[in-house]
Amino acid sequence: MPSVYDAPVPLRVVFAEDNYLVREGTVALLHEASDVEIVGTAATFDELIASVGVEAPDAVLTDIRMPPTGTDEGIRAAKQIRAQYPATGVVVLSQFADELYVYELLKDGAEGLGYLLKERVADVDELVRALKEVARGGSVLDPKVVEALVAAKDRMAHSPLAQLTDREREVLSLMAQGLNNASIAKALFLTDRAVEKHINSMFHKLGLTEEPDVHRRVMAVLAFLRETDQA
Repeated sequence: MPSVYDAPVPLRVVFAEDNYLVREGTVALLHEASDVEIVGTAATFDELIASVGVEAPDAVLTDIRMPPTGTDEGIRAAKQIRAQYPATGVVVLSQFADELYVYELLKDGAEGLGYLLKERVADVDELVRALKEVARGGSVLDPKVVEALVAAKDRMAHSPLAQLTDREREVLSLMAQGLNNASIAKALFLTDRAVEKHINSMFHKLGLTEEPDVHRRVMAVLAFLRETDQA
């Protein structure tokens, strides 16, 4: 007979959002997830940093715009938290699939970081999956962000992304969401070997064959951002 000691340890999360109603509503939604525990909330950049220092959470969920400036506090907080507390993953929430924000967040490394659109908050299962992924050092990008980045680069004739097949694009999108090869195979009704073949082909086209495994699900998308930054 299972005992209370067999129960999984919940993911400890700090949530930052300056809008009181949004903050309380999101906390209420996350309370529905038995494998998540909200150990702190914050409304400003300083409150978020302080809360992380006190609570040492497994993951942070933060709005991208907060006081004092209402611009990029979430991104700056994510970088600071990852630098000071490398065991804590961070998911940044934004209303926009903004390639500049994504680049700024991930340009120094994608490990333990995620970027989701705020509309995903309503899907508790997806939100929890993203928090768990960054907590274990993975990376997550919102599907609509992936679509926007690929579409933007695809309009440029010299883009390596223009060389990708439709199937490789599907694999790329699922990779950026944090899915492993087995999950991608299941979602696309492919064999594991077929998925691996598509990934290797895509990495070759994007010049990412030497990327560390932990980064590859995001770095494939960021390939076009590096080109833009160097242009």
